[in-house]
Amino acid sequence: MMMWSEPRRFEVDVDAGLMHGSGTRYQKRLQDLNGLYADGAAFDARLASGGQEVVYDVTDFRPSSSAGDLITGVTRMSPGKIGDEFYLTRGHVHAILDRPELYYGLKGKGLMLMESPDGETRIIEVLPNTACYVAPHWIHRSVNVGDEDFVMLFCYPADSGQDYGIIERSQGMKLRIVDDGAGGWRSVENPAYTGRSEADVLALLERGKQVAA
Repeated sequence: MMMWSEPRRFEVDVDAGLMHGSGTRYQKRLQDLNGLYADGAAFDARLASGGQEVVYDVTDFRPSSSAGDLITGVTRMSPGKIGDEFYLTRGHVHAILDRPELYYGLKGKGLMLMESPDGETRIIEVLPNTACYVAPHWIHRSVNVGDEDFVMLFCYPADSGQDYGIIERSQGMKLRIVDDGAGGWRSVENPAYTGRSEADVLALLERGKQVAA
């Protein structure tokens, strides 16, 4: 008799920003995000006053690592800024580069900041009842530009994996999202950013193929 994967049902608590019954949960506190923000002095000053604040919280269901399966979960981001830069996630590209991801806005106001391996940029605003498709090969990070929790449901292929170091190796993403001083946001160039050479991009694509194999 065949052993079938078991279907599941989960309760999404939009107000709390949690998916109950998921089995996996992790949090990133401010002290875990050292080096992500442009204003190092502002970051250090905030750390000195605590640093235990949870910037984002993820609950997800990981049924397997099979290419034919899906990881599904909910992420909740706190509102806040370091200097004039809005709270953000570490960001990543999938270890298998041709794997996409889908996000669905549930609460609050945020952005999906995206960057191609060769430095093209895209920004999609994510609001409640907004779906954001992150295409294969795109580096992506979430940013909360509102004054309340930003909550999204996400889903991606179970074998995707994450490469968080790709952003660190380029001294951050090409763009940063900051307060525009008028109740909104604007993107600014990251002067520390180091672009990837054509050889870097080709090596990245080749690594993605090897991981998939």
